[in-house]
Amino acid sequence: MPLTCIIVDDEPLAVKLMESFVAKTPELELLGSFTDSVEAINAVKEQKPNLLFLDIQMPDLNGMELAHMIPAETRVIFTTAFKEYAFESYEVSALDFLLKPIRYNKFMVAVEKAKEWFERKEESGKRKEETLATGSANEGNLLPPSSFHIPQSLFVRVDGELRNITISDIIYVNGMKDYVMFYLDGETKPLITHLTLKAVEEMLPPDKFLRVHRSYIIAVDKIRKVDRNDCIYIGNEIIHVPDGYQESFHNFLGTRTINKM
Repeated sequence: MPLTCIIVDDEPLAVKLMESFVAKTPELELLGSFTDSVEAINAVKEQKPNLLFLDIQMPDLNGMELAHMIPAETRVIFTTAFKEYAFESYEVSALDFLLKPIRYNKFMVAVEKAKEWFERKEESGKRKEETLATGSANEGNLLPPSSFHIPQSLFVRVDGELRNITISDIIYVNGMKDYVMFYLDGETKPLITHLTLKAVEEMLPPDKFLRVHRSYIIAVDKIRKVDRNDCIYIGNEIIHVPDGYQESFHNFLGTRTINKM
């Protein structure tokens, strides 16, 4: 099935160009095009496209503001003439950033990236369903079926190079605005990369990692202890679980605690 998309740009010529790109790309289905960002947001909320090709500098409601208002299932590919917005695009977990004038080969690279993202999401959803189904049929069985495809590592760009990180080596991940720091077993210093914590959370296996703070994702098996104040002792860090994350954290603890009070 093709990915559905909507184009938003206040320049009619830019809209025409993007429409021509979409028309010759069988992987995409155009749901609509808009030059008015206020009209666009209503259409995006109603139709919930997979992709939003979104200009940044627009009157009334700019692209960054609009990106914060879209449904969670819609992913953004920014289109702009101003490269200084590239870093800001990571704040909304944009899939890609196309700099005008946009060439079709660059456009297709972004489309391929989007296809891979949605394929990974679909695969992850199927794994979760299979895990739940298997857990119901084989209650108490903690071993994943051998047919599951569970990624063992992630590639992270560090200092211009791609580092292959073994997932089981991750102790916790700390997010700081546009950057995240991976703290790993056997590493004295964290690996720092330009990324959002939300993007990292979507890539890590949910049965092994838990978001316990707006700035922290932890490997649950690396927790040393949890004190009475909901402070997690992990690696060389002590992380206090704030109110907004306590319910999910306590639910997790409930599944792992033997002598419950």
